[in-house]
Amino acid sequence: MRSFPIPAPAFDGRCRAVGIDAVFAWLRLAWNLFMVRPAAWVAGALILIAGALALMTVWLIGPLLAGLLAPVLAAGLLTMCRKAADGEAVGLSDLAAGFSTRTTPLILLGVILMLAMLAIQVVVLVLLGGSVASGLLLSGIGGLGILLGGSIVAMLLSSLLFIPLSMALWFAPALVLFNGMPPIEACRASFAASLKNLLPLLLLGLIVFVLGVFAALPAGLGFLVLIPVLAGTAYASWQDVFVAH
Repeated sequence: MRSFPIPAPAFDGRCRAVGIDAVFAWLRLAWNLFMVRPAAWVAGALILIAGALALMTVWLIGPLLAGLLAPVLAAGLLTMCRKAADGEAVGLSDLAAGFSTRTTPLILLGVILMLAMLAIQVVVLVLLGGSVASGLLLSGIGGLGILLGGSIVAMLLSSLLFIPLSMALWFAPALVLFNGMPPIEACRASFAASLKNLLPLLLLGLIVFVLGVFAALPAGLGFLVLIPVLAGTAYASWQDVFVAH
């Protein structure tokens, strides 16, 4: 005979499709979350940028470490978003939430990101190396054309491969942190939700790209605002798309 209360079933990643206008609602909510305590958000973004730059200076393994820790740090930003949305005090200590809550699954999610980025880099380097070798074997305009053409194809392929990777990872940190999903299942659920909401996310990607261009203009200072807003947008889109959380 079963005892009560009966445990709730594990979240299965069910999601819904939203309209393209939902993007603007996500951005509005993200901005409102930022305005709850902008000083804390800017300070947090500054810490993340400084940490990322420090990691990038570590030869060879720096970028891999950055990818490994990215979901853990994203969990900190998402925790700040949830506390701001719930009317709780937001502090810089919340950035470390991923190091104390669901740490192992978040690190495993970082391993998935790291391996995927490494695979993409290998594919691009193979194509680029082949075009360079072919270009060097041929002389004159023909060799230069092969070299340039191969470089363009490698860059385009890299961009195309990053699209499904982004789809698999956009919702994944929130699903791991808030819904308790295992990393691989979270990536699958994120990809399925992104596929179901492809147009809104494509529009969001375009808007973020434009905002990123403007954020980079004043010596990159705009990223101190864009990073928190992007985190708030990820939080808002997760709330909107995943009906059980």
